[in-house]
Amino acid sequence: MRSFFKNLVGQKILMAVSGLFMTLFLTAHLLGNMTIYTGGLNAYAEQLHALVPLVWISRISMLTLLLLHIYFAIKLTLENRDAKPVGYAVSKNIRSTFASRNMIWSGLAVAIFIIYHLLHLTVPAASGSVSLDSMGRPDISGMVVEGFQGGLVAVIYLVSLLGLLLHIIHGIQSSFQSLGLSGEDAAPVIHRAGIIVALVLSAGFLSIPLIIFVGIVKG
Repeated sequence: MRSFFKNLVGQKILMAVSGLFMTLFLTAHLLGNMTIYTGGLNAYAEQLHALVPLVWISRISMLTLLLLHIYFAIKLTLENRDAKPVGYAVSKNIRSTFASRNMIWSGLAVAIFIIYHLLHLTVPAASGSVSLDSMGRPDISGMVVEGFQGGLVAVIYLVSLLGLLLHIIHGIQSSFQSLGLSGEDAAPVIHRAGIIVALVLSAGFLSIPLIIFVGIVKG
Protein backbone atom coordinates (compact mmCIF):
# COMPACT_ATOMS: atom_id res chain seq x y z
CA MET A 1 0.00 0.00 0.00
CA ARG A 2 2.86 2.38 0.82
CA SER A 3 4.39 1.80 -2.61
CA PHE A 4 1.01 2.60 -4.19
CA PHE A 5 1.01 6.02 -2.51
CA LYS A 6 4.57 6.66 -3.70
CA ASN A 7 4.00 5.43 -7.24
CA LEU A 8 3.17 8.14 -9.80
CA VAL A 9 0.35 6.08 -11.32
CA GLY A 10 -1.06 5.31 -7.88
CA GLN A 11 -1.00 8.99 -6.93
CA LYS A 12 -2.88 9.94 -10.08
CA ILE A 13 -5.45 7.22 -9.41
CA LEU A 14 -5.98 8.56 -5.88
CA MET A 15 -6.36 12.04 -7.33
CA ALA A 16 -8.90 10.76 -9.84
CA VAL A 17 -10.96 8.73 -7.38
CA SER A 18 -11.01 11.45 -4.73
CA GLY A 19 -12.01 14.05 -7.32
CA LEU A 20 -14.86 11.96 -8.71
CA PHE A 21 -16.20 11.17 -5.24
CA MET A 22 -16.12 14.85 -4.31
CA THR A 23 -18.01 15.64 -7.51
CA LEU A 24 -20.69 13.14 -6.49
CA PHE A 25 -20.82 14.76 -3.06
CA LEU A 26 -21.27 18.18 -4.67
CA THR A 27 -24.14 16.79 -6.74
CA ALA A 28 -25.90 15.44 -3.65
CA HIS A 29 -25.20 18.68 -1.79
CA LEU A 30 -26.70 20.73 -4.61
CA LEU A 31 -29.84 18.57 -4.76
CA GLY A 32 -30.37 19.15 -1.04
CA ASN A 33 -29.75 22.88 -1.31
CA MET A 34 -32.21 23.21 -4.19
CA THR A 35 -35.04 22.50 -1.74
CA ILE A 36 -34.84 26.21 -0.90
CA TYR A 37 -36.82 26.76 -4.12
CA THR A 38 -39.78 24.81 -2.72
CA GLY A 39 -39.49 26.09 0.85
CA GLY A 40 -38.30 22.69 2.04
CA LEU A 41 -34.76 23.53 3.15
CA ASN A 42 -35.61 23.44 6.86
CA ALA A 43 -37.30 20.06 6.48
CA TYR A 44 -34.28 18.76 4.56
CA ALA A 45 -31.94 20.02 7.29
CA GLU A 46 -34.12 18.37 9.94
CA GLN A 47 -33.89 15.04 8.10
CA LEU A 48 -30.10 15.35 7.99
CA HIS A 49 -30.05 16.14 11.72
CA ALA A 50 -31.81 12.82 12.32
CA LEU A 51 -28.94 11.07 10.54
CA VAL A 52 -26.11 12.59 12.57
CA PRO A 53 -23.78 9.52 12.46
CA LEU A 54 -24.17 9.23 8.67
CA VAL A 55 -23.63 12.97 8.23
CA TRP A 56 -20.41 12.90 10.27
CA ILE A 57 -19.13 9.85 8.42
CA SER A 58 -19.77 11.73 5.18
CA ARG A 59 -18.02 14.86 6.46
CA ILE A 60 -14.97 12.98 7.70
CA SER A 61 -14.77 10.98 4.46
CA MET A 62 -14.99 14.12 2.33
CA LEU A 63 -12.39 15.89 4.45
CA THR A 64 -10.02 12.94 4.09
CA LEU A 65 -10.54 12.83 0.32
CA LEU A 66 -10.08 16.59 0.08
CA LEU A 67 -6.80 16.54 2.01
CA LEU A 68 -5.50 13.64 -0.10
CA HIS A 69 -6.55 15.45 -3.26
CA ILE A 70 -4.79 18.67 -2.22
CA TYR A 71 -1.65 16.88 -1.06
CA PHE A 72 -1.16 14.89 -4.24
CA ALA A 73 -2.13 17.85 -6.43
CA ILE A 74 0.66 19.93 -4.90
CA LYS A 75 3.09 17.01 -4.97
CA LEU A 76 2.46 16.14 -8.61
CA THR A 77 2.56 19.78 -9.68
CA LEU A 78 5.94 20.35 -8.03
CA GLU A 79 7.33 17.12 -9.47
CA ASN A 80 6.09 18.02 -12.94
CA ARG A 81 7.71 21.43 -12.76
CA ASP A 82 11.02 19.94 -11.62
CA ALA A 83 11.03 17.26 -14.31
CA LYS A 84 9.64 19.55 -17.06
CA PRO A 85 7.36 16.89 -18.63
CA VAL A 86 3.83 17.32 -19.87
CA GLY A 87 1.78 19.26 -17.34
CA TYR A 88 -0.37 18.00 -14.50
CA ALA A 89 -2.62 15.08 -15.47
CA VAL A 90 -2.46 15.81 -19.19
CA SER A 91 -1.86 13.16 -21.83
CA LYS A 92 -2.07 12.89 -25.57
CA ASN A 93 -5.83 12.35 -25.31
CA ILE A 94 -6.36 15.66 -23.50
CA ARG A 95 -5.80 18.94 -25.29
CA SER A 96 -4.04 21.68 -23.38
CA THR A 97 -6.72 24.20 -22.41
CA PHE A 98 -7.00 27.20 -20.11
CA ALA A 99 -8.66 24.94 -17.53
CA SER A 100 -5.93 22.30 -17.72
CA ARG A 101 -3.09 24.83 -17.52
CA ASN A 102 -4.56 26.46 -14.44
CA MET A 103 -5.75 23.44 -12.45
CA ILE A 104 -3.57 24.26 -9.46
CA TRP A 105 -4.92 27.82 -9.30
CA SER A 106 -8.57 26.90 -9.77
CA GLY A 107 -8.04 24.20 -7.14
CA LEU A 108 -6.56 26.77 -4.77
CA ALA A 109 -9.56 29.04 -5.34
CA VAL A 110 -11.92 26.16 -4.57
CA ALA A 111 -9.99 25.26 -1.40
CA ILE A 112 -10.15 28.85 -0.12
CA PHE A 113 -13.84 28.98 -0.97
CA ILE A 114 -14.53 25.78 0.97
CA ILE A 115 -13.02 27.35 4.09
CA TYR A 116 -15.08 30.51 3.53
CA HIS A 117 -18.27 28.54 2.91
CA LEU A 118 -17.77 26.49 6.08
CA LEU A 119 -17.31 29.63 8.16
CA HIS A 120 -20.13 31.45 6.40
CA LEU A 121 -22.91 28.85 6.56
CA THR A 122 -21.93 25.30 7.51
CA VAL A 123 -20.34 25.96 10.92
CA PRO A 124 -23.20 28.22 12.14
CA ALA A 125 -25.76 25.64 10.98
CA ALA A 126 -23.92 22.74 12.61
CA SER A 127 -23.35 24.62 15.87
CA GLY A 128 -27.08 25.07 16.44
CA SER A 129 -26.70 28.83 16.78
CA VAL A 130 -29.45 29.62 14.29
CA SER A 131 -32.94 30.68 15.29
CA LEU A 132 -36.02 28.44 15.02
CA ASP A 133 -38.77 28.63 12.43
CA SER A 134 -42.52 28.57 13.15
CA MET A 135 -42.42 24.75 13.44
CA GLY A 136 -39.61 24.75 15.97
CA ARG A 137 -36.96 23.61 13.50
CA PRO A 138 -33.58 25.33 13.00
CA ASP A 139 -34.29 28.07 10.47
CA ILE A 140 -31.56 27.15 7.99
CA SER A 141 -33.50 28.78 5.17
CA GLY A 142 -33.65 32.09 7.02
CA MET A 143 -29.94 31.89 7.80
CA VAL A 144 -29.11 31.24 4.13
CA VAL A 145 -31.31 34.12 2.95
CA GLU A 146 -29.75 36.50 5.45
CA GLY A 147 -26.26 35.32 4.53
CA PHE A 148 -26.73 36.01 0.82
CA GLN A 149 -28.37 39.42 0.98
CA GLY A 150 -25.07 41.26 0.68
CA GLY A 151 -23.72 41.99 -2.80
CA LEU A 152 -20.14 41.24 -1.74
CA VAL A 153 -21.08 37.70 -0.69
CA ALA A 154 -22.74 37.09 -4.05
CA VAL A 155 -19.58 38.29 -5.84
CA ILE A 156 -17.38 36.01 -3.70
CA TYR A 157 -19.55 33.03 -4.59
CA LEU A 158 -19.58 34.01 -8.27
CA VAL A 159 -15.78 34.18 -8.51
CA SER A 160 -15.32 30.99 -6.48
CA LEU A 161 -17.81 29.04 -8.56
CA LEU A 162 -16.02 30.11 -11.72
CA GLY A 163 -12.96 28.44 -10.22
CA LEU A 164 -15.04 25.35 -9.51
CA LEU A 165 -16.31 25.39 -13.09
CA LEU A 166 -12.79 25.38 -14.54
CA HIS A 167 -11.56 22.75 -12.09
CA ILE A 168 -14.36 20.28 -12.79
CA ILE A 169 -14.25 20.78 -16.57
CA HIS A 170 -10.72 19.46 -16.76
CA GLY A 171 -10.83 17.37 -13.58
CA ILE A 172 -13.45 14.93 -14.83
CA GLN A 173 -11.64 14.38 -18.11
CA SER A 174 -8.29 14.01 -16.35
CA SER A 175 -9.75 11.58 -13.81
CA PHE A 176 -11.08 9.22 -16.47
CA GLN A 177 -7.75 9.44 -18.26
CA SER A 178 -5.84 8.57 -15.06
CA LEU A 179 -8.14 5.59 -14.52
CA GLY A 180 -7.47 4.36 -18.05
CA LEU A 181 -11.07 4.88 -19.16
CA SER A 182 -10.53 7.58 -21.75
CA GLY A 183 -9.51 6.23 -25.13
CA GLU A 184 -9.32 8.11 -28.41
CA ASP A 185 -13.05 7.64 -29.07
CA ALA A 186 -14.22 8.20 -25.52
CA ALA A 187 -12.13 11.32 -24.81
CA PRO A 188 -14.37 13.82 -26.70
CA VAL A 189 -17.49 12.40 -25.03
CA ILE A 190 -15.93 12.63 -21.57
CA HIS A 191 -14.75 16.16 -22.33
CA ARG A 192 -18.29 17.27 -23.22
CA ALA A 193 -19.71 15.44 -20.20
CA GLY A 194 -17.23 17.24 -17.96
CA ILE A 195 -18.33 20.60 -19.34
CA ILE A 196 -22.01 19.76 -18.82
CA VAL A 197 -21.49 18.54 -15.25
CA ALA A 198 -19.38 21.59 -14.41
CA LEU A 199 -21.93 24.00 -15.87
CA VAL A 200 -24.88 22.35 -14.10
CA LEU A 201 -23.17 22.27 -10.71
CA SER A 202 -21.79 25.80 -10.94
CA ALA A 203 -25.04 27.27 -12.26
CA GLY A 204 -27.06 25.41 -9.64
CA PHE A 205 -24.98 26.61 -6.72
CA LEU A 206 -24.73 30.14 -8.11
CA SER A 207 -28.48 30.39 -8.64
CA ILE A 208 -29.13 30.29 -4.89
CA PRO A 209 -27.27 33.47 -3.88
CA LEU A 210 -28.52 35.20 -7.02
CA ILE A 211 -32.22 34.49 -6.44
CA ILE A 212 -31.83 35.67 -2.85
CA PHE A 213 -29.88 38.78 -3.77
CA VAL A 214 -32.47 39.90 -6.33
CA GLY A 215 -35.31 39.15 -3.89
CA ILE A 216 -36.98 36.17 -5.54
CA VAL A 217 -36.54 34.12 -2.37
CA LYS A 218 -37.02 35.95 0.92
CA GLY A 219 -36.66 34.92 4.53
